[in-house]
Amino acid sequence: MSHKIGYLGPKGTFTKVAVDALFNGEKKYSYTTIPECIDAVDQGHVTYAVVPLENAIEGSVNLTIDYIIQKKRLKIIGEVDVPIRQHLMVHLDNQHNWKEIEKVYSHPHAIAQCHRFLHAELKRASVEYATSTGAASQYVSEHPELNIASIGNHLAALEYGLTIVKKDIHDFDNNHTRFVILHKGDTDHSPRKLKVKGYKTTLMITLPTDHPGALHQVLSAFAWRGINLSKIESRPMKTGLGNYFFIVDIEKKWDDILIPNSIAELEAIGCSIEILGSYPYYFYES
Repeated sequence: MSHKIGYLGPKGTFTKVAVDALFNGEKKYSYTTIPECIDAVDQGHVTYAVVPLENAIEGSVNLTIDYIIQKKRLKIIGEVDVPIRQHLMVHLDNQHNWKEIEKVYSHPHAIAQCHRFLHAELKRASVEYATSTGAASQYVSEHPELNIASIGNHLAALEYGLTIVKKDIHDFDNNHTRFVILHKGDTDHSPRKLKVKGYKTTLMITLPTDHPGALHQVLSAFAWRGINLSKIESRPMKTGLGNYFFIVDIEKKWDDILIPNSIAELEAIGCSIEILGSYPYYFYES
């Protein structure tokens, strides 16, 4: 039985690159926003959802993190790291006068990732934010009468029939985005085209309000057991100023001893723990 896959769309986005790398042959449905995509798997309209979690340059996608926290029934069951290569593209009719472009359309993150190029090469062009790089490219393809451009990936150029006039305009070559697979269960998804690079376990940790040194004890519970944390990030609990929870990525697959014992130690000092997932991660090479 073929599963249905939801992803942050439309076609031509980096999320579509991720979902195509992770799933092959399944029916794929694009959603306009991250909440709509996560709701789709939560409500059973699709089996899996693929959404961006973190960008190496712009940082965490807070909307994804906050919405995952709200939908505690969902688990992260996989992750793929996708290199981000941004290109400047125009309608075929405007390929010869691209340096006279009046407006550039793209997602805010994509615009920010190409600041140096835009400042140096297109000083007179204004920017217009779109909901995604795919939506920006679609708009450019539908308005050949306007001297405009979009920033996006090669898939967007192919999908919407645009011409890439300047490749790799991003400011940093080491830019990557983490995309996660969300599912109602804990079952791993093993893509045929990608090899497992490692495993992670992601926890949500809420500290006790009246326990001095609690964060230090949280870190110590993992450190003395030799457990490596690849990320620790605070997020507001939305219950008042100064109230936070922490998202922790452990570079280790769930086991029967080390991670459960660490959690037991944290619970003993009054911490509240939610397991957001234990999953394999992959690297996609474009």
